[in-house]
Amino acid sequence: MNSRENQLKAFDRLLTIMDELREQCPWDKKQTLQSLRHLTIEETYELGDAILDNDLQEVKKELGDLLLHIVFYAKIGSETNDFDIADVSNAISEKLIHRHPHIYSDVKVKDEAEVKQNWEKLKLKEGKTSVLEGVPKSLPALVKASRIQEKVAGVGFDWEASHQVWDKVEEELQEFKEEVNNGNQEAMEQEFGDVLFSMVNYARFLNISPENALEATNKKFTKRFQYLERKAKILNKSLSDMTLAEMDVFWEEAKSL
Repeated sequence: MNSRENQLKAFDRLLTIMDELREQCPWDKKQTLQSLRHLTIEETYELGDAILDNDLQEVKKELGDLLLHIVFYAKIGSETNDFDIADVSNAISEKLIHRHPHIYSDVKVKDEAEVKQNWEKLKLKEGKTSVLEGVPKSLPALVKASRIQEKVAGVGFDWEASHQVWDKVEEELQEFKEEVNNGNQEAMEQEFGDVLFSMVNYARFLNISPENALEATNKKFTKRFQYLERKAKILNKSLSDMTLAEMDVFWEEAKSL
């Protein structure tokens, strides 16, 4: 691995290249915080894909893309004298020191859960009016549910044991089933949301990431379905012309791969 000296040199090289691109490249010169936003979100998802695939070379590449965006934003901030990369680095350093009193002062903690509880309490002391303020409004619903539950658990609003959470899942499933039987579309949707929220909560107790678990299933399903499509193509058949029984043969083959 590279020494700290080489790491700093590499970062300085990136900062120099960013300066040059901002001064000389027509595309880079035009970019703003707003124009880069959707690209940053896209890069974040690409990093997430690489992590799920456990493709470490791709992780390295996508981390570089994200680092470029951070440097880009800091460069734009420096042009308006609002902030630069040093301000960004110092701000996060100060934040980390402040929120880790068990490392940088004499506070004692017994486990990870206590660290999280202290973290949320410190946020409130910093002026936040709600522990949920830090949950971005634009997060996908599944991720947002996880973050909401983690946040409130951090201040003690939580179940005591996983079996209680599973009881809640079963309760919500029963309520959903009742509304399905009643045929009330709006009530069904509300109860289905409650089922999902309670399942996300149960996953947390099992140390399962709902987002990662669902995306892994998405990838698995996609792989199997594309195998089915390839097999149908070999037979010069359209999937719409095949029976479910015919498709199921190839589906079972795909599951064994």
